[in-house]
Amino acid sequence: MQIAAHVGISGFAAAVPPYRVSLEAWSRWRGADADKTRAVVGEAFRVAGPGQSVYTLAADAAMALIRQHGIDPRQVGYLAVGTESSTDNATSAALVVRGMLDAALLAEGLPALARDVEVPEFKQACIGGLYALKGALRYVALEGAGRVAIVVAADLAEYALGSSGEPTQGAGAVAMLVQAQPRLLALDLQRAASASRYRALDFRKPFSRYVGQAPSDDGRPRDFPMFNGKYSTACYVDETLASLQAQAVGGGLRQGERAAWLHSLAAVFMHRPYHRMPVAAWSMAYVFALGQDAPHAAAAQAQLAALAGAAGVPLDAVQAEMASEPDLLGPALGGTLVEDAYPLTTQLVKALRETPLYREVVDDKMVLGSGVTRQLGNLYCASLPAWLAAGLEEAAQRGTALDGRDLLLVGYGSGDASEVLPAQVVPGWQAAALRTGWPAALAGAVDLTQAQYEALHEGHAAEGLAAPVPRGFAVERIGQAPHERGVELYRWHG
Repeated sequence: MQIAAHVGISGFAAAVPPYRVSLEAWSRWRGADADKTRAVVGEAFRVAGPGQSVYTLAADAAMALIRQHGIDPRQVGYLAVGTESSTDNATSAALVVRGMLDAALLAEGLPALARDVEVPEFKQACIGGLYALKGALRYVALEGAGRVAIVVAADLAEYALGSSGEPTQGAGAVAMLVQAQPRLLALDLQRAASASRYRALDFRKPFSRYVGQAPSDDGRPRDFPMFNGKYSTACYVDETLASLQAQAVGGGLRQGERAAWLHSLAAVFMHRPYHRMPVAAWSMAYVFALGQDAPHAAAAQAQLAALAGAAGVPLDAVQAEMASEPDLLGPALGGTLVEDAYPLTTQLVKALRETPLYREVVDDKMVLGSGVTRQLGNLYCASLPAWLAAGLEEAAQRGTALDGRDLLLVGYGSGDASEVLPAQVVPGWQAAALRTGWPAALAGAVDLTQAQYEALHEGHAAEGLAAPVPRGFAVERIGQAPHERGVELYRWHG
């Protein structure tokens, strides 16, 4: 399907901390099943170290983008940051990053960013990065003639020791170059779609709890969220289905062709809190598409009936469930947390996994970039951009034919909201994809012992921790005097 407004992404760059926790080691520390953890969650996660914050990671990624893609800083008209980890409730994270970039650019003998750069911050849990990207696309399409935009998605995903979220931690940032006539991906705002609904008891960070958590020894706030795991999963699935339904209706898909279109996509990239979550949601989305197509397409009706038969579920019952609009918030406020909004359809998903079709519509769509994402953990706002960047870089390395192919980006932010953004790979995309630099970003990892990890996690110095070669931005100190209280002051290592 041809994209009308030709704006999109011309490059990526990433930054992650060097400190790594292997989930095999973590499983030994916690007495968990390592094989199950690997299958469900991934291989490892990154931990912010001394002198690192969400601002240093974001600025590192943005500086790498400027260098790796030859961006003239004077041409940047829009700098946005999507994050849920910023520590100032007044100043935009993008403005802080702008100041850091200006200092580093001048130190490197380059011009600073132009004075008229817009600097918004976007916050809505893990979808903030996609919201920032959409803002940049609108800027370039509507008012940024001759200018480019930089979008940075950055976060620190931290959970309390011993919590169910602990193995899904992560830290990192991904920067994106957005412009007209993109060199990598054209993104279609006209066929994009949104869905949102307030689910009060989903993942959250209430301010009253945030200020009660002791900061690290160097003054960086630590921010462990509150969440209800299975309820949050049900919210993720339900909102994702709602946004995909909105995209099918508003995106011009005719009745009876939704499943076929999903099947035709070259790849799908979603928010990834842990490895299995987007896989489960996308599997459900395909079965729902069959259900929506069934009244209008005999092939879809036959596939749906076969899955219902294999699952032992009455076909009319599952179709009625798909047509329903479950209430997740009401029961939760009454003390009952819904763990599966579509239990009958879930049975069909299990049946789908046992068919050859599953590999075609699920596994093959989600394999690109998965090797990198399994090493990162949850990056919140940066999770989807990280997967997308890694997938395109891997495709270029492998010589995968993607010219003109359709991709789909599906974002999600707890609380909750979802976005669907269609994309198309532009001819000659390989050169830009190969400059992403994931191998360099992941190089030099320092594997933590249990004692070192737990010390860093609790905000203390880690005994015997090998310090990596200083590079990029670091926190020099955090102001304590009344006139500078809470302000991070930085140094640039080049």
